[in-house]
Amino acid sequence: MQAAVMRAEHAPLEIEDVKIDRPGPHEVLTRTVASGICHSDLHVIEGGIPMPVPCVLGHEPAGIVEEVGSEVRDFQKGDHVIGCLNAWCGSCEFCLRGQPYLCMPDIIRRPEGEPPRLSRDGESIMPFGGLASFAEYMLTHERALVKIRDDIPLDRAALIGCGVTTGLGAALRTARVEPGSSVAIIGCGGVGLSALQGSRIAGAGRIVAVDNQAWKLELARDMGATDAVDASEGNPVEQVQELLGGGVDYAFECIGLRPTIQQAVAMLKKGGAALLVGVLPGDPDGGAPGRRHHAAGEAGARLVHGLEPLPHRHAALRGLLPRRPAQARRDDLTTDPPRGGQSGARRDAQGRGGALRDRLRALSPRSCLQAGARACQ
Repeated sequence: MQAAVMRAEHAPLEIEDVKIDRPGPHEVLTRTVASGICHSDLHVIEGGIPMPVPCVLGHEPAGIVEEVGSEVRDFQKGDHVIGCLNAWCGSCEFCLRGQPYLCMPDIIRRPEGEPPRLSRDGESIMPFGGLASFAEYMLTHERALVKIRDDIPLDRAALIGCGVTTGLGAALRTARVEPGSSVAIIGCGGVGLSALQGSRIAGAGRIVAVDNQAWKLELARDMGATDAVDASEGNPVEQVQELLGGGVDYAFECIGLRPTIQQAVAMLKKGGAALLVGVLPGDPDGGAPGRRHHAAGEAGARLVHGLEPLPHRHAALRGLLPRRPAQARRDDLTTDPPRGGQSGARRDAQGRGGALRDRLRALSPRSCLQAGARACQ
């Protein structure tokens, strides 16, 4: 198969012929139909999140099962599935106490001594997040997939695996926003708009969208925001405080920048909670790169990592969200060779906040010939 392979940081992904192994007993081979492009993929390319190379990025996929291992019971050929970044083992302390989203199982990787899932000329290639959706096919552990209905468009379902689940889960599961409470959403991209919709579903009384892109703020209002704050027109903290006559109960930081984390804390009323949903790349305070970092807050404020995701069978699959997902750019993938100019423009657009969520939809067997080239290079 072909895949977009990352061989060095700050370098274009290379479209290569990659060998993919046959499924092991608990593994599933899936044909990639669509893949969202998360900013975390860009963080890896830019060195903000360390990742061994060579690797294949992409962790927001949807596809159709092609083959299953001998011990797989929950999937069969032809099933429509989405990727689950939080694979779970079912036996660790987190799984046994009902927190499988905190599980970091070894099943994501094959045991040492077994042939790699992906390789080229005998060289092992790391599948990012155990998924590697910037490729024509994915070979994953069965617990890294979730079966969905066949009538859900796969190019939209792909977004559920990371962006939608992360934002909705932050509001409904981690914060558990109460009816009538006040909420600030900092960063109205794919994750932020999902947190906004989660807050709306929970019955929040005031939802303040904060961004520096006017078109995103307009879309946020369409999605349920009661107020909008343009951060390019002045101090967003002061604007939120003026709007609310004080702070908010919950502030969701959905970007992953130190200044916006500090703003989230400063927006809180006494006893409020800041949810750090965005991944902060780099190592500003000696912490682990790619982890969410705490920021200094005022007395009475709580800082919460937005780590508890929404179960995939929750609101997004039961009609509580708008039929048309948060506006996302979609590229129909063809066999035309990628152009460097388009690649750089796409990366710049996503880096500047010019795209909510890029999606890649396969129209040919060379599905990820464009995935890395058009979106992440």
